[in-house]
Amino acid sequence: MACLSIAIIARDEARHIAGCLRSVAGLSDDVVVIVDAQTRDATAAIAAAHGAQVLIEPWRGFSAQRNVALQRCRGEWVLFIDADERLTPGLFVELAMLLRCGPPAHIAGYRIPRYNLFFGRRLRGGGWYPDYQLRLLRREAAHFDERVAVHEVAALRGETGVLRGHLLHLNIERLDELWQKQARYAFAEATMLYRAGRRMRWRNLIGAPAREFTRRYIQLGGWRDGWLGVFLCATLAWHEVVKFCMLRGLQERQGAKT
Repeated sequence: MACLSIAIIARDEARHIAGCLRSVAGLSDDVVVIVDAQTRDATAAIAAAHGAQVLIEPWRGFSAQRNVALQRCRGEWVLFIDADERLTPGLFVELAMLLRCGPPAHIAGYRIPRYNLFFGRRLRGGGWYPDYQLRLLRREAAHFDERVAVHEVAALRGETGVLRGHLLHLNIERLDELWQKQARYAFAEATMLYRAGRRMRWRNLIGAPAREFTRRYIQLGGWRDGWLGVFLCATLAWHEVVKFCMLRGLQERQGAKT
């Protein structure tokens, strides 16, 4: 039987953390919640009340925080789950059976399909389904590249399997949450582009959003979600404009220093 740890990276997640921990209850005795030291709400207290080991850590970036979690967990395998995610009953049972039998020795990680809920509605297209996430990792065979600021994925020494059970992601529940989240992603992506030597060109303000909308709405089937699909695809296209404007701002700030 393989030993499992569960790791959660959280900041100001008092609204979600209890539901997340309830969804994994009974699957592992080693649940580690790494709380950003800048958290201002009751995330840490709620997690501790649910029996989790709570670690208050300075924010280092998503990849670095996940590497800290890999170091602090005790299990041979680590399941990463976000505070706004839940294990569906099917995934819970599948994980329990997999760990009881023991994963094959050549497998170093498993990708898990994920349902994304926007405003309470589960999406079918636009890249939001099946939205596979590499979340179940053999601890000693996994590492996150700390140069990657957002949408981080573990590098594995070994092969990858696929599970059938789903994560449930309470992605966006309010309109202001959508804009704030996308703004954070846009800034993180702009910073990564800047550090990689990329510079904004004026054509990016037309070409990038046009490509993003076409990719999301047509190629990835965003049209299947009706008006909500149109709105979300257009929102992500607009944030391509925001990203390149932020990149331009980083360029100008650096130019002013020199």
